[in-house]
Amino acid sequence: MKDGYIDFANSPMGAKLVNALGLPKPLPLERYQPGQPVVKGSVLVGGGGEPRLLEALASAFQRIGAQTLAHERLPQWVSVANKAGLITGRWGGNGKPGEKVKALVFDATGLTDSTQSDALYWFFHDAARSLLPCGRVIVFGRPPEQCKSPRQAAIQRALEGLTRSLGKELKKGSNAQLVYVAEGAEEQIESTLRFLISPRSAYVSAQVIRIGAPVGTAEIPGDWAKPLAGRKVLVTGASRGIGAAIAEVMAREGADVICLDVPQAKEPLEAVARKLGGKAIAMDIGAEDAPQKLVDAAKADGGWDVIVHNAGITRDKTIANMKEHLWQLVVNVNLSTQERINDAMVSAGALRRGGRIVCVSSISGIAGNMGQTNYAVSKAGVVGMVQACAPIFSEYGITINAVAPGFIETQMTAAIPFAIREAGRRMNSMSQGGQPVDVAETIAWFASPASAGITGNVVRVCGQSLIGA
Repeated sequence: MKDGYIDFANSPMGAKLVNALGLPKPLPLERYQPGQPVVKGSVLVGGGGEPRLLEALASAFQRIGAQTLAHERLPQWVSVANKAGLITGRWGGNGKPGEKVKALVFDATGLTDSTQSDALYWFFHDAARSLLPCGRVIVFGRPPEQCKSPRQAAIQRALEGLTRSLGKELKKGSNAQLVYVAEGAEEQIESTLRFLISPRSAYVSAQVIRIGAPVGTAEIPGDWAKPLAGRKVLVTGASRGIGAAIAEVMAREGADVICLDVPQAKEPLEAVARKLGGKAIAMDIGAEDAPQKLVDAAKADGGWDVIVHNAGITRDKTIANMKEHLWQLVVNVNLSTQERINDAMVSAGALRRGGRIVCVSSISGIAGNMGQTNYAVSKAGVVGMVQACAPIFSEYGITINAVAPGFIETQMTAAIPFAIREAGRRMNSMSQGGQPVDVAETIAWFASPASAGITGNVVRVCGQSLIGA
């Protein structure tokens, strides 16, 4: 559904009115278009203490083709960048800002004590006003739970407060993320860096992502424009909305797509599959025999590489007014079915080694929602499943992650009463709803063969919603 308020707020007359009334003025977000560069503009790099990721960042930026600049308090970036073959220079100086930049990247892995937090202050104090619209902020740190001292853990955990606050301060369609990189996993950052610094992450903000040792073998795509080339990807609930967008992005990334939905949606399902040159499976995944049918279909196809659990339903009622069968139906489709399919596909080897499982949770499962106890239980359960299964599936060389969408413009949200719909749209740092493609881009990042160091993560695609923040 189109959000007409964005166009109005950015029109000459509308801008005057919203400014006078103090209303939100959402900026149209930049979204990825095939063929465009990963980042359109310079990247300003900073760091504190003894940064540990500079060489890995320089190598990744060189492959990305980014132009970087060094903050005056990180002069060593110039030599590191030049050694990697990067075009770089110095930004600002003597307390004066330099040119406008598209991204701010800060390596905080060297911070070991709260007394070093001034490095954060000076970098973002100097550069915050120099960030272009729809800019990106990425802070890299070490997982607090793996730190060697309480003081190091404290300053690393403090980075979450920084990035969540920056996400709310920056405005103009910009976002901020925190990436914790475990020691020894430095070479696993490129897939995440590419996603977060690009327009693909338009509606993802204030998220905490953990990168660890690779599960199985990390494969660097021969062509980053088609990282899923040769991969076979199952997308459930693919006949419309978010599911159709996921299937389209997977196909764009080079995958052979298997689209699945209920028999009642067979006609639109086949239309989506036909458009993408994929296959269609009309099946009730909640049926008892569904997992074995999928195992058989995958083996007949030589095995699948990615499973995207997008299918889900709602049956909203307050728990006092809810019938038992509505509770059971929602939990079965949204959670129990995913568990059964995952167990069957992994144990049978139908999901190949190096495979990816990506689940769709919801902000409702994180924050709860009135009239959705059954739905919230199922989506919170997805989070628990992902976190618990990550170490188990890693033994099979398989990663499992989840996205948790917030307010996304779909047929379902279009049916919400006007006042509630507007509240859902505006109550986030972007002051607007997301698009199905925003969920799809995040899933594609998880599904990439280069994302082997990412497992057990749950990333909200909600524009930093105030609900559950």
